[in-house]
Amino acid sequence: MPGERRVRRRLAAAGGGVLRPSELRADLGARLRALDPDLIVSWFWTRKLTPAVLAAGRLGALGVHPSLLPRHRGPDPYFWAIERGDRETGVTAHLLDAEYDTGPILAQRRLPIDPAWNAWQLARALDRPSLALLRDVVRAYAEGRPPSPVPQDDGEATSAPSPDDELLALRWTEPAESIARRVRAAAPWPGATTSLGEEPVVLTHVVPTSRYPRALAPGEAAVRVDGVAVVRAADDAVELRAGRREDDESPLGAAELARIVEAARA
Repeated sequence: MPGERRVRRRLAAAGGGVLRPSELRADLGARLRALDPDLIVSWFWTRKLTPAVLAAGRLGALGVHPSLLPRHRGPDPYFWAIERGDRETGVTAHLLDAEYDTGPILAQRRLPIDPAWNAWQLARALDRPSLALLRDVVRAYAEGRPPSPVPQDDGEATSAPSPDDELLALRWTEPAESIARRVRAAAPWPGATTSLGEEPVVLTHVVPTSRYPRALAPGEAAVRVDGVAVVRAADDAVELRAGRREDDESPLGAAELARIVEAARA
């Protein structure tokens, strides 16, 4: 790739070397030490680095996590920030240690969460701040003024595992706002699942509403006179705006979802 070639040329000009991610072998720590790096830097790397790799840098190893650690430690902080109804999140530069996302904090940047964002939009919003923070912290190391590490408070830690199928299955006995948050948190992938009549679907966009037939029971769907499908929740209802079929993953707009509901009620 052109970007990779540019990096290789710059490293070669500086007398450095390159190790490809596909070369992560048992002797990686020793190979990194042979390159004599000043600092090991990880940006959204999804595999655990071994103690030998973490120890290879003279100044240590650091990374950036897309949450305000110690909140939402784990692989899917985007889902959990929305699912928990957080009003803000951010990015954290921290030292890397043997466990994921537990190392001392070097710096953070905060970001308000738009209540309309889904997980993908939240990830996009955090992308540039995370890279900017990483650059600032690495620059501080290069200039001989590294940030002072602050240990994380484990008592404030929350976990952010990848959501399982049980969590992603919508329960219509929950409030409409909670259901809408879960759909946004899981969108666009893997999505939140439910059934409209006998047809299983994945929902990726719903909107809470107080406009629904009052005779509906929780979990029961109908199509309003304006052609919008709604499903009753514990309190109000949600409008079905977008999703996809579970079997073939073909996209479903509001009109297609309404037709599925009408067919189920026929």
